[in-house]
Amino acid sequence: MQCAVASAKWVDHVNGVDAPDGLRHWLTDRVSLTKKLIAHSESFRVQRLVQQRAVCPADEYAMVELARRVCVQERDVLLRCDGTPVVFAHTIVPLTASASDWPFFSSLGERSLGTTLFGDPLVLRGALQYARLPVRHPLMVRARAAVGVELGSQALFARRCLFKRKNGVLLVTEVFLPAIFDLQSKRIIQRRQAFG
Repeated sequence: MQCAVASAKWVDHVNGVDAPDGLRHWLTDRVSLTKKLIAHSESFRVQRLVQQRAVCPADEYAMVELARRVCVQERDVLLRCDGTPVVFAHTIVPLTASASDWPFFSSLGERSLGTTLFGDPLVLRGALQYARLPVRHPLMVRARAAVGVELGSQALFARRCLFKRKNGVLLVTEVFLPAIFDLQSKRIIQRRQAFG
């Protein structure tokens, strides 16, 4: 018997997901997540998991202005700090987008999408939305498979944002893995050591 796929309730304010204090700044900060992760680690790496055509997840198609679930171009990556995966990131782009709209997307490889988005003056960033992803949510299932370790039975916190460039839209969802809390602890220890 197959388990039903769980959906997420996306909200416009972080208070709606009751995030722990140590995670709120990760969820709400509007600076580049890539830059923030680099600042909190000795080495940062983007590990591309998949980039392919696939049917759009049920809670995403309306966000990218599609009338129903159809195929999109999707990209899943792990963002690793000092070798440890701290964020599972998922991006979708409708197939109607042209190479002119998102000229870099198909050739990103293991480069950071965030660096590209934040460095392009033509890119407009929408508002952040937040969710607690239930265990059976498709992105939770993918994150568990990618990390290869038990993430526990608790929901994980995520944020998503719509980006626009010319006539194209692109949706980025970032799922914060439990190891993100260790990054914050490392940073505090490093600061204490630096200031003696």
